[in-house]
Amino acid sequence: MKVTAQLYGQFLFSSQVNYTGTYLAEHLAGLQHDNVPYFLKTTRFTPRQLWQQVRPEFVGSARGYVLFDDTVLDKRHRQRIELVRRQYSGNAHGLIKGIGLVNCVYVNPETNQCWLLDYRLFAPEADGKSKLDHVADRLDQLASRHIPYRTVLMDRWYATTALFKQLTEANKFFYCPLKSNRLVDDSGGQQPYQPVALLTWSAADVAQGKLLKVKGMPKDANLKLFRVLVSTHRTDYLVTNALAQEDTQAAEQESNVRWLIEQFHREAKQLTGLQACQCRLARSQRNHIALALRTWTCLKRLACQAKTTAYHLKQRLLDDYMRRELAQPTLRFA
Repeated sequence: MKVTAQLYGQFLFSSQVNYTGTYLAEHLAGLQHDNVPYFLKTTRFTPRQLWQQVRPEFVGSARGYVLFDDTVLDKRHRQRIELVRRQYSGNAHGLIKGIGLVNCVYVNPETNQCWLLDYRLFAPEADGKSKLDHVADRLDQLASRHIPYRTVLMDRWYATTALFKQLTEANKFFYCPLKSNRLVDDSGGQQPYQPVALLTWSAADVAQGKLLKVKGMPKDANLKLFRVLVSTHRTDYLVTNALAQEDTQAAEQESNVRWLIEQFHREAKQLTGLQACQCRLARSQRNHIALALRTWTCLKRLACQAKTTAYHLKQRLLDDYMRRELAQPTLRFA
């Protein structure tokens, strides 16, 4: 029996905890355990195929959001896997061995739907590109595919003047957290640049934000900064080029849409075995990641149709099994 993309995707969809090729072979007659690694190393699946799958169901909006963020597929307990490098993980709050994944998610606020449009593996040794390069390339790709959107949301790691300029020139809005040590000027050139954390805020500034210039931006490129009190021990700073925005709470709500990409990262890892592949070859890892992301796309579509969550939809598979076993018990107690 040959392994196909359909079969492998169905396995990732159905399995609850184990996503190894051996586990798949154990549950399918006629399939040998070495058929799965052979399939993963001899086929080729690409991000373009993900877009081909998503395109028929994709519904864009002129008010759409494009979200960029990266995640690390944890490989700390795997040895000699290609593409693995030490990099910072937000979940681990430190450097770990893993495979970096830069993702582009689209959100339609009118239908409350989201799609994974594209992804790239962070492998500078292979392609020489940084995570910022991947984001810039994806923005160009969105334009070439004529995908409508109005606002880009990013994490603070992507708050670079190059991306700010690219989005401003494209007439797109962005909302992005800013590090507290970023140099800015709110004096109109009368005072030297100073870290964001040292700015003085009036009551009006707190409620409506303040105009300023970020160091490295053109002289006439003013941005708006909002101070968001997350807790008594934490203050976030949110920057945008939407100068007409005059409400801190509204700006915070715009930025909060970005957490949908964090939800995607969590679902893909927990429901499709995205980071569970143990194959050592780079091609095998790329193929597993590609099929896991396409599986998440199908899972999300089915959950939307059933008006439930992806977690609930997958849990139903186990619920059906439990109902069958309880209806026809095999254990007998004296």
